[in-house]
Amino acid sequence: MAECTCDIVLAPEPKARAQQLWSHSTVRRHVYPTLRSLLGEMAAGRERCMYCGDNQGTDVDHFDPIDRHPMRAFDWTNHVLACSLCNSHLKKAVFPLDLDGNPLLIDPTAEDPTPHLRLVLAVGQYHPLTPRGEATVKLFDLNRGLLAKGRVHAFHVTKACVAQWAGATAKGDHDAAAHWAAVVNEQPMADVVQAMLHQALDPAAEILFDDDPLLLTHLREPGLRAALLLR
Repeated sequence: MAECTCDIVLAPEPKARAQQLWSHSTVRRHVYPTLRSLLGEMAAGRERCMYCGDNQGTDVDHFDPIDRHPMRAFDWTNHVLACSLCNSHLKKAVFPLDLDGNPLLIDPTAEDPTPHLRLVLAVGQYHPLTPRGEATVKLFDLNRGLLAKGRVHAFHVTKACVAQWAGATAKGDHDAAAHWAAVVNEQPMADVVQAMLHQALDPAAEILFDDDPLLLTHLREPGLRAALLLR
């Protein structure tokens, strides 16, 4: 990848050269599979899309598009595992910027989205907190019906698994507790459990979880948080 970057830097037309190299058969045989495999290991759940969290990540997307920044075509930090819907149909080469030229999209590999987005767990929809959150929700259509429905489902599954984890932990059955934590960690919509853990420490947590105070107690348990928080 470093050699490809040097090649692009020295090319008279960097963008054309970057596009040519990225689609070259050598890159597709030797670079792309390894890159995709590494991103798959980083992705939440079972190789979920790093944008929507629902679909399987099938593509390697350039967060900063080649058309805009060809020098980053082979920059490891510029690659994201994405599903074909988010990559090829929604984002494509779109990369919104603010008035100062800074990226508006949240980089899922490098940034904590919680300052920009708040997930309303009961309905599975995101409420933007900043212009960057708004741009990300809009571009990826993060509040479309199927995603919202999937998040609500993941919320209920996570609640059930947390109850099972608490029961197993109380009995000292650490294998069973680890099993229920793994069920949560391997399901789609990893953003749901992360939102639950984050909101459990919110100053208004008692109000947010007023219908299930026992769940709130479990979500504050250090053992559960260590098992579920993304590292």
